[in-house]
Amino acid sequence: MEKEREKELVELYETAKKAADASSSTDSSPSEETRCLDALEQLKKFPVNYKILVNTQVGKHLKSLTKHPRQKIRAFAIELIEIWKGIIIKETSKNKDGASDSKAESTNGESAKAGKLQKSPSVKVQKGESVKVEKTNGNGTSKLSSGNVKVQNTDVKIEKTDRTSSIKAEKIAKEEKPVSVAKKNSSSAVAPPKLKTMIKSNDSARDRIRELLRDALSKVFQEADEDMMDEVNASDPIRAAVTVESVLFEKWGPSNGAQKVKYRSLIFNLKDQKNPDFRRKVLLGVVEPQRLVNMTSAEMASEQRKQENEKIEQKALFECERGQQPKATTDQFKCGRCGKRQTTYYQMQTRSADEPMTTYVTCVACNNRWKFC
Repeated sequence: MEKEREKELVELYETAKKAADASSSTDSSPSEETRCLDALEQLKKFPVNYKILVNTQVGKHLKSLTKHPRQKIRAFAIELIEIWKGIIIKETSKNKDGASDSKAESTNGESAKAGKLQKSPSVKVQKGESVKVEKTNGNGTSKLSSGNVKVQNTDVKIEKTDRTSSIKAEKIAKEEKPVSVAKKNSSSAVAPPKLKTMIKSNDSARDRIRELLRDALSKVFQEADEDMMDEVNASDPIRAAVTVESVLFEKWGPSNGAQKVKYRSLIFNLKDQKNPDFRRKVLLGVVEPQRLVNMTSAEMASEQRKQENEKIEQKALFECERGQQPKATTDQFKCGRCGKRQTTYYQMQTRSADEPMTTYVTCVACNNRWKFC
């Protein structure tokens, strides 16, 4: 019976996996995605337990769908994995509690059995005390009763064993807790297999965009620090490039259409040598493809470029607040100090309206200023 349930669970997963692979391409019909979601719904309703999940290893294989291009399939797979994790944790903790309860019951049973063997009044023994038990006969004489002493010694020994077992159980529970957490972290780090070749579409322009995105994201492997190398090595630049291009095509349309400038701006920022952080965030999924659609060039720019743009804005704001005339750049004027023709100028009407305007010239090279009418 258990084998049949395991076989049925594996068949349901294979059905969901085939439908998910068929729906990964952008030109697939919506029915493939619906078929995959139906299979995942059946997996969600399937009565699973810890033993079935461990024997079939379906939970580990299902993690490949958590990075699927389709958002609904990805979200459903993540939800299903969390549900199965909860089942495993719950049954594991229940088994540990049952084992500790059985140990306590067996220890209590031994103490109860020893209590029944006592035929004389029980004597409470404190630690470190010497005990003498006397039994009075009918004639008034008293004799030492060794039987009661033995029973009492048995009680003391059982109580000591009970305390020792409880301390050991607590110690084992504390030692097993970090181990289970470590196993959980190691199992969650399992990633889907990397793609070896690019997934082609029916459009050469789209394939070109995917290759450009893959080349840009592949630079992260040479730029990443040592503390992030494990996370970067687990990422797949081909899968990330296909996912990003699919979302861009769905939102923006073809790259040679009206949104051509947006495509060029995104690829430029991804390939920028001074912008490694942006590449890494896109590859690791920190910046999701849906967010890339609405990001401006300023948001995608590197930190150095952002600081330069901020300085330019502050300078322009300062010039506006001073009320100066806008300046134009020209090479028509020659500086009398350095002899160069790199100058800026602006004009103002300083005299009557019928007089020509006064021209103010500034040399960009040596900051020499002069004016003429």
